[in-house]
Amino acid sequence: MAKYSTGSSSGGGGTNCELCGAESDSLRLASVAGAELEVCPGCAPHDDTADRERSDRDSSGSSTDGPSRKQKAARNVAKANPVWDGDSEHWEQDGTNYDDDPLPYLVSEYGERVVDARQEAGLQREELADELGLREQELLAVEQGRATQAGIGGGVIEALEDRLDVSLSE
Repeated sequence: MAKYSTGSSSGGGGTNCELCGAESDSLRLASVAGAELEVCPGCAPHDDTADRERSDRDSSGSSTDGPSRKQKAARNVAKANPVWDGDSEHWEQDGTNYDDDPLPYLVSEYGERVVDARQEAGLQREELADELGLREQELLAVEQGRATQAGIGGGVIEALEDRLDVSLSE
């Protein structure tokens, strides 16, 4: 059973690209920077498997030194959008109990709704995070549409809905 969802199931068949977050009915499995992800056609060129197959078919015998441009781009995307920041202290102290704080099914483009509502309220990201007792990185993950990957709980979504008077869950 999945811990929480953004509308896709853990068994595939989802509608959001796991690399860029775009909604697509044409997702396919790709290996990006060592991770197996369901990606949209726009992110499909970042599939490391395609680079390896092309390299294997190359009959010229030439070898490349270092990673390809696409591999470098995929690594840069992975570095720019980390799923985990290395800080597990809050989990170690509070534990994780997804049964008590499940992430609800989120509406499409929930991140944009949070950004718009925060800006309309005249709040900076840091101010809103402090007010709600969140780490700024958690709020940023929600605004970027990465709530599932960042392990955001349903309580955070509820607090944002209440404070910003916006609907984020279905």
